[in-house]
Amino acid sequence: MTKKRRQIYTVDTYLSKVRDLDIRNDADVQRQFVWSNEQVNELIVTVLTDDYMPPIILGEEDSSQLWIVDGGQRTAALKKYRHGNYKITAAVDNSVISYREKVRDREGKVLVDGDGNIVWEDAVFDIRNVPYNRLPEELKKKFNEYQIETVIHEHCDNHRISQLIRRYNNHTSLNTNQKAFTHIDNFAKDIREMMEYRFFLECSNFTEAEKVKGVVERVIVETVMCTGHLDHWKKQTKAVCAYLNEHAAKEEFEKLADNLRRLEKVVTDETRNMFNSKDAFLFLTLFDRFTLLGIGDRKYVEFLRDFQSRLRHGELDGRHMSDGLDRDKGTQDREVIKAKLEMMNSMMLEFLCVNKKDTDFTEEEHFIAENVGIDPADLREDMGLFLDTLKDLEARTIRAGSRLLERQNRLSLLALVAYSYRQDVDLEGWMRQYAEENAAYYVDQRKNYRSMLNALNTFLRRGGRT
Repeated sequence: MTKKRRQIYTVDTYLSKVRDLDIRNDADVQRQFVWSNEQVNELIVTVLTDDYMPPIILGEEDSSQLWIVDGGQRTAALKKYRHGNYKITAAVDNSVISYREKVRDREGKVLVDGDGNIVWEDAVFDIRNVPYNRLPEELKKKFNEYQIETVIHEHCDNHRISQLIRRYNNHTSLNTNQKAFTHIDNFAKDIREMMEYRFFLECSNFTEAEKVKGVVERVIVETVMCTGHLDHWKKQTKAVCAYLNEHAAKEEFEKLADNLRRLEKVVTDETRNMFNSKDAFLFLTLFDRFTLLGIGDRKYVEFLRDFQSRLRHGELDGRHMSDGLDRDKGTQDREVIKAKLEMMNSMMLEFLCVNKKDTDFTEEEHFIAENVGIDPADLREDMGLFLDTLKDLEARTIRAGSRLLERQNRLSLLALVAYSYRQDVDLEGWMRQYAEENAAYYVDQRKNYRSMLNALNTFLRRGGRT
């Protein structure tokens, strides 16, 4: 057994030793550089933000020659940025780096205060498309002084170094789905809980390999994206996760969870195979639309059975379903997804003998139904009242020119009016005060509605005072 010792170097010293071949990155069995630009970017951000980097493992021959056992990719990436004129690409998270810099006068001299202390100020720098030599001096210094920990195995020979390389590199990296999942931390716990539902364990057709490779997580986020944010659909799972992390609401995941529990009770062995890695998000989205019809859930499974045996191979309005659902090319394009769902929805309504006109709800009706919890079919006779009330409230309580009056903000305001009628709440006093203290709103209307609803409830709890 070889002895081990720890040694800490600055990046500058470490790369100097690599350049001078005191530390070598070209062991016979060491792999070539395979990192993507994204991986290089993230390592540089780690260094510039002084985050944690795992130790680099070295093997030392009795001649004092050091060989990199684990950390060759990191070493090559650091060298590429420091000496290779590499520019950070757009594929980077958190590209704006915060740091402290010395305050200088117009002539470039460092300012000192009355006590002789250097004056510092907070600064930020966007590192995208910037090589090392164009960094601010403070960030160059921060990069060069970053501490790299190494663990050195002593008394190694060529055979031992090869053995250590095999051992330390015997691991599996995150695949695309698993890496994408790290971008939805706000809802990761909700997703993990849903993955343990009986639906995914017994009522669907995912292989064990797919379950451990992040496919179920992908299906869940794609379903939430389709049900609530289809117009913002993204082809890449990472982009879907990042979008939902910022714009989705917990209620959307709770609604999907409820849908899964409902399906668990009715999905049969004959139809479970339809909920697979390719199509599950489509059939789950379609079920979400089905729930608005007020029909027993077993009817949806009857539709699935008929769809599988007959409709999937049929046509609607001259379009063959096999040209849509079953074709592979462009399956993740937004327009293709929308066309598939529209065709499947039309087939479902035809099977259920439901007039499509009775389900063509407006954007306002859908928004209020989803966020206030009112059946969209019951909204139509009250929409005129809600619209008139909102118009009257805006005229009396919101100053002309306020951004709250912008058209984009009407969905959340209208939903709040519907909420006030349902809860028998007078909005005038609250809205006047809210408009005086707030002149802006969240573009995401779900988020804006929740924010205003929280403000209204706080106002009411305090007896009409903020």
